[in-house]
Amino acid sequence: MLKNLINTELKNLPIAGLNIYIVKKYVVKTSSKSSFKVKNLSVLLIKSGKLKIQLQEIITNLSARDLLVIPKDSFCTIVDVEDKLQLFLISFSADFAFQNKLHGELVDSFYFFIKKASVKITLEEKEFLVLSLIYKLIYFVNKGHTLSSFDYELQRISFNLFLFELKMIYSKYNSQVTLNFSRKESLAIQFLTILSIHYKRQHNVSFYSGALFISSDYLTIIIKEMTGKTAKKVIVEKIVTEAKYLLDDSQLSIVEIAEYLEFSDASRFCRFFKKHSSFSASEYRSNTTDKF
Repeated sequence: MLKNLINTELKNLPIAGLNIYIVKKYVVKTSSKSSFKVKNLSVLLIKSGKLKIQLQEIITNLSARDLLVIPKDSFCTIVDVEDKLQLFLISFSADFAFQNKLHGELVDSFYFFIKKASVKITLEEKEFLVLSLIYKLIYFVNKGHTLSSFDYELQRISFNLFLFELKMIYSKYNSQVTLNFSRKESLAIQFLTILSIHYKRQHNVSFYSGALFISSDYLTIIIKEMTGKTAKKVIVEKIVTEAKYLLDDSQLSIVEIAEYLEFSDASRFCRFFKKHSSFSASEYRSNTTDKF
C-alpha cells in the first residue's frame, strides 16, 4: 500500500506536483519485504502503530510522532507493520517546492531534500500536533477536483507553513540529525541561499558561480543533478514567481515591479515575463483581478 501512495503520479492531480494522504487504517496489500524504488520525495509522519522500513541499507523503526523524510530514487522495503498503523504522507516534486516557496528564509527546509538520505526525527507532542494540523489543512485544500483561485492561494500558504515547520524542526534537531553533505550538496544549498538574497538584482548564472568560486558550467551540472533543472531555470522561475506575487498586489504598477526586480525598464520586464509564463504581465494581472 505504501508503495502506491508514495509513487502516485503527481502530474495529473488537482494540484500538479503535490499529493497528500491521511491513512486511518493501513492495510498490507503486498508480501512482506517487497522492495520498490521511490519515485517521489515524501515526508511520512506516524500517528499510531509501528512501522519497520528499510531505505537503502538502513532499517528504521517508526512509531507514534516519528517523522521520516524519504528521498526520491531511494530503494524502500516495508519490513513489518504492527498494531493499528495510522499515518500522514505528503509527496511533492522539487519543481512544485521551488515554485511555491514564498520566502527565501525557507531555504533551510530544503536541507532535508537536497541530502539524498533518509532522516528520522522523533517529535515532541506539541510539534506533532502542529505538523499534523498542517497535513490536515493541506489535505482538505487539496481534496477537491476543481479548485478556485482562493484554494490555490490557501494551498500555497499551507505548503509554506509545512516548509516553515520543517525548518523549525531542523533548527531544533540539527545537532541530533546527521546530515553530512557532499561538496555538490553543499554548493547546491549555498546557491539556493545566495539566490534567495540576490535574485532581484542578479539574474545571471555567472554571478552565482562566481560567488561560489566555480564555473557556470559546473554550477549548472550540480543544480541539474540536485533539482532536475539548470541553474538558469531555477533563477528564472524564482524571478517569475516573485513577479506573479507582485502582480497580484494591485497597489504596485508594472513599472514599479520592473524597478523592484531590477530590470532596466518595464518593456524588458514585460518581454521576460511573457517569455517565461503563459501571459503578458498585464494579461496576468487582469486575469488575477477577474478571479478575485
